[in-house]
Amino acid sequence: MSDETRRGEAWRDQRREAFEAHAAALARRKAAETDRARAIIADFVARMSARSVPAHPLRARVAGGRGTYRTGLTGWYVRRNHALGVGVDGEFYILDVPPSLRARFFGADVEPSDPPLVVGEGARDGESIPLDELLEQRLAAGADFD
Repeated sequence: MSDETRRGEAWRDQRREAFEAHAAALARRKAAETDRARAIIADFVARMSARSVPAHPLRARVAGGRGTYRTGLTGWYVRRNHALGVGVDGEFYILDVPPSLRARFFGADVEPSDPPLVVGEGARDGESIPLDELLEQRLAAGADFD
């Protein structure tokens, strides 16, 4: 094997190690942000319950504005357009789903999502908001949200 080939392999190994280290650091940062967001949501659920703000069945919005589906989830919408919700289980839900004949009859299965610290980040101007501010606004609205 020539020196040039060895140098090329060494360079590729260094790049791969740097990439893996960067990916691991990114994963750790994302996990830390998710943990902080989950703590914010847990506090929100506790405060909504302490203020006796009633939870309601959450419905999934059909993409394209073609109605809603039952979900079996109970909680609070945190956006007035009902795109996001927090369940009484302390989970964060994105309530947009694709159209489905099955969901129309049996309800939609909505899985919890990792909550972001900034909701709508990367969206159009004015559509992103820190999670804690969004939940404070929802808390302040109380039962008069819808």
